[in-house]
Order: sequence, then C-alpha cells, then structure tokens
Amino acid sequence: MTTPSPTRNQSASSRHEADVPDLPTTTFAGRAGMAVGALSVPMVALYFVYSGPPPEWNVLTRSLLTLVIMAVLTAFGVALARLLPRDDTGRRAIVGQLAIVSLLTYVAVILFATSLEAGTPLAFPDRGMDPTTDGPLAAAMALAHGPVAHLWIAMFLLGFARAARQSRTVASPAVPRWALRGAVVVGVINLLAIPSLYFGMDATHFYAVNGWGADALVGLITLVWIGFIGLGVHRARKNRARMLT
Repeated sequence: MTTPSPTRNQSASSRHEADVPDLPTTTFAGRAGMAVGALSVPMVALYFVYSGPPPEWNVLTRSLLTLVIMAVLTAFGVALARLLPRDDTGRRAIVGQLAIVSLLTYVAVILFATSLEAGTPLAFPDRGMDPTTDGPLAAAMALAHGPVAHLWIAMFLLGFARAARQSRTVASPAVPRWALRGAVVVGVINLLAIPSLYFGMDATHFYAVNGWGADALVGLITLVWIGFIGLGVHRARKNRARMLT
C-alpha cells in the first residue's frame, strides 16, 4: 500500500488555497463590475437623446463617461485575473490569461474609437456633424466599436466562463453559475453581431455596422452583463464571508 508523498499533498494544498478567492479581491472586483454596468446605462442613453447630429456637449460627455467606464473595466479585469485558478505549475490557465488579455485589448480598442468620436466635434465644433455617421473617421470608429469590439469581448466572456468553471468548488465558487451561463449567452450574441460589417452604415437599421441593434444594443447588453458578473462576484464574497464567521 502506497501513501501520497507529503510534498505532493503540500503542493495540492497550496494550489487549492491559491484558488480560493480572497475577500478584498472579490470585494474590489464585484464593486468594479457593478460600477461598469451602472455607468453604461447613461452613457448609451446619450446616443439616443438627439435624432440628428448631437451638440458638442453630448459627444464629449458620453466620451468622458466611456473613459471612466474603461478605466473601471481595466481595474475589474485586473482584479478578476486574481480570482482565476492556477494549473499544476502555479501559473494561470491559458484560457484565463487569454480572457484577461482579450478584455484589456477590448478596452484599448474602445479608447481608440472614443478618441476618434470625440475628435470630430473638437475639430469641427460648428459643423453640426454626427461623429458616428459623418466625416472620414466615422467608418473607422464604427468598425472598432462594432465587429472588432464584439470579437474581443466575446473572447473575454467565453474564455472567462470556461476558466471560472475550473475554479468552482462546492464551498466557495468565485462566480455563481448563473453569471457564467449569462456570460456565454452574451458572448455568443457578440459573435452573431460580427457580420454586421457587411450591412452598411445606416444607423437606423438594426443590423448595420453602427446600427442601434448590432452596435448600441449589443454593447449595452454586454456592459450591463459585466455589471451582473460583478454582482455575482460580490454575492459570492458575501457567501464566503458568512462561511468564515
């Protein structure tokens, strides 16, 4: 009869302890995720206040909100990375690393698109131009806000859902199952929005590359669900805090 070596048991125990989410990290990640979801609602609403070209204050205000959201989303991603499990070598799983890199790439893409959007009223303050449809930068911005962003955020959501499932334990899951299932659904929705680049730039069409459906609605659903992921992380933290008391 053989007995497990102490070294092996200690290594497995260390990995198990490393995969248990600590309370400060889950608190930070949960609050950051919920802040992203809450801030995204007024940001997207500003796109629908005016039926024609919006005034300069509208474009700059929604751009500023986007900057704040992306900053908080970056913090959310960094905290989330600490909740993902490690493999036998002590490193984060590849799918988890891919998810976090995809999220940070998504942030960079949105910041680039936002800089193009805010640049239009700054350069032409008296032209009455809609930066989402007018001017030479509109097409580049539409592709960045649309298919490019959809693909990378889908990689994050699907990769995170796969990685987070590996960290689930009966005692203390990092993220509830309903949040992970929703992440998969929203990830698939983003994948379905990628072919919108073949359907023109008429923003009144649901499936146009910059349309209210494939662009604005899908973007809102995505950011709001990140808020729900944050809520799930926060609730998991509360459940674990109860177990420790």
